[in-house]
Amino acid sequence: MTPRRLPLLILPVLVFALGGAAFLPSLQGQFLDWDDSVNFVANPHYRGLGWGQIKWMLSATLMGHYIPVTWMSFGLNYVLGGMSPWGYHLGNVLLHATSTVLVYLIARRILAAAASAGSQDGRAAAAIAWASAFAALLWALHPLRVESIAWITERRDVLCGVFFLGAVLAYLKGVERGGAVRPAWWGLSLAASLAALLSKAAAMPLPAVLLLLDVYPLRRTNEGLGRVLLEKVPYAVLSAATAMVALIVLPRGAAVTSYDQYGAVARIGMVAYSFVFYPAKFAWPMHLSPMYELPRRVDLGAWPFLAALLAFGAVTLVLVLARRRWPGGLAAWTYSALMVLPISGVVHSGSQLANDRYSYLSSLGFALLGGGAVLSVRRLRGRGRLSGRTMAVFGAGAVLLLVALALASWSQTQVWHDSETLWRWAVSMDPTCSLCQGNLGSAIANSDSGPERMDEAEGHLRQAIALRPDNAIPYFNLGGLLMTRKRYDEAEAAFRRYIELWPAPSNGIARIGVLYLLRGRYAEAIPLLEQARRISGQPAPGPDRAPATLLPEAIALVEDDPGTLILVGEALIEQGQPAAALTALTRAVALAPGSPRVHFWLVRAYREAGRADLAAEELASLRRLDPAAAERLSVR
Repeated sequence: MTPRRLPLLILPVLVFALGGAAFLPSLQGQFLDWDDSVNFVANPHYRGLGWGQIKWMLSATLMGHYIPVTWMSFGLNYVLGGMSPWGYHLGNVLLHATSTVLVYLIARRILAAAASAGSQDGRAAAAIAWASAFAALLWALHPLRVESIAWITERRDVLCGVFFLGAVLAYLKGVERGGAVRPAWWGLSLAASLAALLSKAAAMPLPAVLLLLDVYPLRRTNEGLGRVLLEKVPYAVLSAATAMVALIVLPRGAAVTSYDQYGAVARIGMVAYSFVFYPAKFAWPMHLSPMYELPRRVDLGAWPFLAALLAFGAVTLVLVLARRRWPGGLAAWTYSALMVLPISGVVHSGSQLANDRYSYLSSLGFALLGGGAVLSVRRLRGRGRLSGRTMAVFGAGAVLLLVALALASWSQTQVWHDSETLWRWAVSMDPTCSLCQGNLGSAIANSDSGPERMDEAEGHLRQAIALRPDNAIPYFNLGGLLMTRKRYDEAEAAFRRYIELWPAPSNGIARIGVLYLLRGRYAEAIPLLEQARRISGQPAPGPDRAPATLLPEAIALVEDDPGTLILVGEALIEQGQPAAALTALTRAVALAPGSPRVHFWLVRAYREAGRADLAAEELASLRRLDPAAAERLSVR
């Protein structure tokens, strides 16, 4: 092994290490009250890799997603580390670091093909390798990656990314000798494509991406368009099947935005905005936020939609005109549009206009352009057109750019540490974001703090309602807060307003049922709780759990939500019914064993029930999770 080749051999190790290092602060992060609470904290079904869990993973459409491979990875996380968020975050970081290596390997082949450098001497191979490493790190260290890595729920992004990139790399390996793609590599690429689609539907554009690669830089269409199209048919079948599944399961977890609300003209504006938003954020990653809220009205003739439409048309026209001199620019722009199209607004759900995580794969083409720029500069130096001093300045600039991106990602990752930190950041980015205000209020309310903090939480929730009175979610969260503050009449009014705005989900009816339970109106609570279970498709307690009184029946019907069960337990303790409180709290601790709050109230319940031995065990658990809370109980 020559000294010159040694750095090239360690480049994959280097990009793996650097690709993950910028996101290490995420290892200290918590489960967030934004999807994580539903997917993990209140979801016992994924916990393990037994047949029962596997069967659930293969059929689950939780929150409108069919992602069995991603659920299996979470099941493995649980087997290895239980409910510790650290292990889940580490899994995301390692998967992203793996993708960084795959991007490096893909970039080597694409840059070589673009340069028509099929046979390379050692110097040319080294130049391509270093340019590919720059491209991989430009992609991996970018702050736009933070949301996909630091948010546990978005394991589906990074896992899909590994398989998507693996499918592309296998395809490139299969065609590198020319002619038809070699069957073994083609089969491996198809298998990776299927795994990517079962990790997240975002991999649907893969057949179009492979065809784009055939056009440029592989130029395989010159050998016959029919053959390369035929090769893509199995990929297209898999993508079409995934699209059908996505359209079926999406309404089960989220309200699909109606064309009556945002018509065809508005969708044009939303699509144009998406096509421009991600390239713009790649070039200037400032003011990143977990929520870019969809405005109440999309006017194609107003800012920012008209600007986006004009910008997209102008850039596209320039790149088409310059395609002979710079085909890579048009290819990267087209690739970005292909990857963004499925989530651009043609089919839309949720409150967002755009999301940083949607750039995870779509910005890859622009990173490859960065690698191509490095390679072009090296060639100019080789032809004697650039001095050594100019090369040194350029090299230092490239390194400084990567360092700046890494530092920005390190800082942005810390924003995702916990729910309150995240939404305080979001509100600071856009105080007019209703969802951000509401989520901040909920995060503060869930922190189990004193009256002043609860006043602050209520203020944010009411601000969210003032900003978007037609948005149902803040009413639901406000009702929950008022319920914890024992302002039951106001809470019921908020829940009823939520049901008026969004009658489909069962949780509004369930919360009113819980509210009646807290007020001791068990006969009224039971029918509402039963109705909520029927709507959500959950079975009511069977005959073997037949109640002796109305209170146990009502508790048994409460949904499997740790926060709600803790609230019920707390209220029953204060009503002098610790035995009934234990029924709710033991269910809560099974769902959320890492929650200090549930252990706090279990200590109280066991003490009130005269079980000092069990109270001592729970106090020891609480001391490990929250020493300050344990100290407060110890002095009682």
